[in-house]
Amino acid sequence: MYNVIVKVKVRNKIYNIYLQNVASDLNLNDRVVVQTEHGIELGLVYRYIFIKKNKNISYQNKVLTQILRKATKHDEEVYINNQEKAIKIRSMVKLVIEKHNLYVKLIYMYYVLDCSKLFLYYVSNKRIDFRSLVKRLGVILKTKIQMVQIGVRDETKIIGGIGICGQILCCKRFLSKFNSVTINMIKDQHMFLNINKLSGFCNRLKCCISYEQCKKI
Repeated sequence: MYNVIVKVKVRNKIYNIYLQNVASDLNLNDRVVVQTEHGIELGLVYRYIFIKKNKNISYQNKVLTQILRKATKHDEEVYINNQEKAIKIRSMVKLVIEKHNLYVKLIYMYYVLDCSKLFLYYVSNKRIDFRSLVKRLGVILKTKIQMVQIGVRDETKIIGGIGICGQILCCKRFLSKFNSVTINMIKDQHMFLNINKLSGFCNRLKCCISYEQCKKI
């Protein structure tokens, strides 16, 4: 028997889930059903760490984040159907947004596994009152609607792309959070200060600049 920290990737977020007194049969790339702050979702076992029971650790599991079970074939089918459903209604949702005269850029939509809630991720330069829109969409789609405002870096993380290095963008591939990247990092590394070349798809300084800064320190 071990204590286990399981890293589970849900969409583009990594959850660290601490399990006590578990003889874990989870393997890398196993699909699992998890309870997150958003609801019941399908996740992927990204990494797991076994810890001896007598070893003191500071990590504490969040009550709202837990592994409910290994995903079944039915769970995976429901997940795929939910994705297809979100794609089909996207045009309708954008039309309703336009009818409410709300100037936002809709980036991504997804249902939680039981379809009890639909999340709409968007980009906007200002705060917007969505109450009438949420009410209208809730009536049409017969589910709870939650609007989530994101920044341009999060937008790039969701959409993804290929960097000049030829690899999938770091934010899409493995980054779970964004670190601060500054002009001083560029100066410390004696790089030519060409903002256009040092900016990524999100038009912000590339995250990889901070990697070399960490090595330098």
